[in-house]
Amino acid sequence: MNDRAVLRARGLRKEYGKGTGLVRAVDGVDLDVAAGETVAVMGPSGCGKSTLLQLLGGLDGPSGGEVWLAGRRIDQLGERALGRMRRTDVGFVFQAFHLMEELTAVENVELPALLAGRSPRAARRRAVELLERVGLADRADFLPSALSGGQRQRVAVARALSNEPAIVLADEPTGNLDSAAATEVLRLFERLHEAGQTLVIVTHDARIAATADRLISMRDGALVDETRLTGGSSGQLGAFVGLEG
Repeated sequence: MNDRAVLRARGLRKEYGKGTGLVRAVDGVDLDVAAGETVAVMGPSGCGKSTLLQLLGGLDGPSGGEVWLAGRRIDQLGERALGRMRRTDVGFVFQAFHLMEELTAVENVELPALLAGRSPRAARRRAVELLERVGLADRADFLPSALSGGQRQRVAVARALSNEPAIVLADEPTGNLDSAAATEVLRLFERLHEAGQTLVIVTHDARIAATADRLISMRDGALVDETRLTGGSSGQLGAFVGLEG
């Protein structure tokens, strides 16, 4: 792995079924993500994008290949070690938010830090700082049901940052949002990128993809194209999005 790589996958595979029913959801993926880099992954529905993200974050185990995170091979870890790794080294953002409905915004954000063993005082201090960072300090004591979709996703992003992860993996973070709310989340990811957070974002949203350093296209479980953007070049992005089908 090069010295700046936070995440590395080699020959990564995920297969389901057997014989004539065998499905290769992820098929021989090689990928490096450098520290501070934002990588967007695009492709048609069912091409394996979300499965790839789950493998990279240790939410699912591969059928073959290797995954390295922060210099440590994670595909061979046991479930307990994987759980610790997911709590401390990876932040996850999902399309459906996955907030705890009975907890307030600040309680949702502090939960990963508490699970990782931080003191309640330190976890609460970090959660308050993160809610300020995502523009929701005035919603700290609101339950998710009292928040808009965009606000809930911003709480989810704050929660993903709770333990200062090496990398944040986001799966269609604007997929459940209307245009205005999606713009809120887009601006937040832009700020995270500018602050040097390492990000891998699975998305159908060309606006989110345009914030990336690198755009990768998947089809039938494989990486089929890669485009490096400089300042979100609209010409490069347009050519890349044309691969989406």
